[in-house]
Amino acid sequence: QIHVIESGGGLVQTGGSLKLSCGASERTFSDYAMGWFRRSEGKEREFLAAISWNGRNVWYSDSVKGRFTISRDNAENTAYLQMNSLEVEDSAGYYCAADVKRIGGRWSPSRDNYWGQGTRVTVSS
Repeated sequence: QIHVIESGGGLVQTGGSLKLSCGASERTFSDYAMGWFRRSEGKEREFLAAISWNGRNVWYSDSVKGRFTISRDNAENTAYLQMNSLEVEDSAGYYCAADVKRIGGRWSPSRDNYWGQGTRVTVSS
């Protein structure tokens, strides 16, 4: 079992940056691949990025590749999403998830309760 919680969301202007954090209290954090997703109003949840348990492998959606960077610090039980060159269209609820896998081309956590509760990002023009 693992419980994750996001932080770092807020209001930023177009072109600005934010760094989101996803912390876990369990020492098993380092066992899991971690992922970041977002959901905009009226849209389905969108995969953004994933990182393997040891940080050696990362994956990005085309929509954020080159602007967002996923990383992790297993000593701190924390995953990060550095977001640069933010656009109004990046406004959304951002969620991290543990033990993510890609099955049939779709990323998701292995259990429904491995989602965090989300942090809101608003990009103003």
